[in-house]
Amino acid sequence: QVQLVESGGGLVQAGGSLRLSCAASGNTGSINVMGWYRQAPGNQRTMVATIKSDGSTTYADSVKGRFTISSDNAKKKVYLQMDSLKSEDTAVYYCNANSYGSWTYVYWGQGTQITVSS
Repeated sequence: QVQLVESGGGLVQAGGSLRLSCAASGNTGSINVMGWYRQAPGNQRTMVATIKSDGSTTYADSVKGRFTISSDNAKKKVYLQMDSLKSEDTAVYYCNANSYGSWTYVYWGQGTQITVSS
């Protein structure tokens, strides 16, 4: 089992910046990829950014050039630096961790609200 706890959400004006953190605990050695997803009211949860254990990253087109995902493997943490925030970035942001082996395990944090005011 893996537990994920997010922090860093809040209210910010358009054009501002925020940094999200996610701390993983438990069987963290089994994690192959971590990432951030978001869900706005009435919408499905969608991928924002992911980072694999080899450091390779992927980003949603809507955040490329504005958001940066990084990880500290020693501290078992993943971060999302969000710059040039827009009102359409308003959503609940969830930390995600996946473990791939004989079985696939998907873990989620509790979510943290980001509200961007225009």
